[in-house]
Amino acid sequence: MTHVNAVSIKDAPIVFAGYGVKAPERNWDDFKGMDVKGKVVVVLINDPDFETGSGDFGGKAMTYYGRWTYKFEEAARLGAAGLLIVHETAPASYGWATVKNSNTNTMFDIVRKDPTKQHPPMEGWIQRDVAVDLFKKAGLDFEALKKAAQSRDFKPVELKGATFSADYKVKHETIVSKNVVGKVTGAKRPDETVIFSGHWDHLGVGLPDAKGDKIYNGAVDNATGIAAMLEMGRLAASGPKPDRSMVFLAVTAEERGLLGSEYYASNPLYPLAKTAGVINTDALDPTGPAKDFTISGNAKLDLLDDLIAKGKAVGRTYTPDPATEAGYFYRSDHFPFAKRGVPAISFGSGEDLVEGGVAAGKAASDAYRINAYHQPADEWNDSWRLDGMSADIALVYSVGRDLAGSNRWPEWGEGAEFKAARDATKAQRK
Repeated sequence: MTHVNAVSIKDAPIVFAGYGVKAPERNWDDFKGMDVKGKVVVVLINDPDFETGSGDFGGKAMTYYGRWTYKFEEAARLGAAGLLIVHETAPASYGWATVKNSNTNTMFDIVRKDPTKQHPPMEGWIQRDVAVDLFKKAGLDFEALKKAAQSRDFKPVELKGATFSADYKVKHETIVSKNVVGKVTGAKRPDETVIFSGHWDHLGVGLPDAKGDKIYNGAVDNATGIAAMLEMGRLAASGPKPDRSMVFLAVTAEERGLLGSEYYASNPLYPLAKTAGVINTDALDPTGPAKDFTISGNAKLDLLDDLIAKGKAVGRTYTPDPATEAGYFYRSDHFPFAKRGVPAISFGSGEDLVEGGVAAGKAASDAYRINAYHQPADEWNDSWRLDGMSADIALVYSVGRDLAGSNRWPEWGEGAEFKAARDATKAQRK
């Protein structure tokens, strides 16, 4: 495995490359053949049509091209010396505190043969005001260029007179962290699996908040999801044997870029072609029972239809993700499975609360996102209601248990971006 032990960038030209997207199937290329080798590239977060709400990238809904992980990968493919992403709260779907708190600890990745294929030497974010000032000093108008970047005719622009320098060492350590797997072996078709997943990690000890608290407890995100997964494992182990194996997967390093689930999906214990479905639980709501439920992001697949039908049977309705522009589909541990074709969803508690309706539910979720998400304040308190979470667990478990007791293979819907990957392994399923 090759390592970069030091990064030295001296007076590198700075280039603005719009949203940093190369999407041939959409006839879109923000780089237009510009050689960015040895240059530092500045790009915007999200997709080119986020601001306008219509276009080639799903309107307000985020595609994978809008995710910061993709932008770093593309910069690496093009040989850039570094990539800086301009942070803005609305298109990122989180404030600067989330960026800061998520990137000031040790940065992690899975072990790769050649990390430079996934990461440029220097990766970073800059605040919008810093970008505006930088552009202004180069005689450019940030807002005008941002608008221009929303068109496929956009051409990258060099920031004349502006250069970037950095000189620092990189300390490498191979850290062993664990995914934890439990299995209830199927009685009839043990080689076929249904996976229930959740992530056991959080941010650990980091920058102190205003009260001096520097322990990032991760009580909602994701102790609730892990508690749900453990309870479903207990139910599976104490009941009659399912036909298919039921696998309970607690993954590590989700907060570092879905690394535990990416590692499992890259090195599966049980063949992905014979994994009937993955149901992930990430951050269940302790506010109280809801009349509805959701999943992260947009998805067209039979597994969601099963969940909707089960919900209807217990008087709960499905509310589509109201913030598809946040790209939540790409931000939970089901995604490494989905991109390899496995039907996978990440369950979310609803916002239409039995007590207080949508207004109360939205107020609670907004308060959590602003005041606690990825902050030390995400900790248990005695106002938590567990009856809502127990209802969520019952719903999720019933979907997975039914799938484990059947010979069905859920499919992706027509037009789903992961359907082709699943279809390619069809011969391996009976």
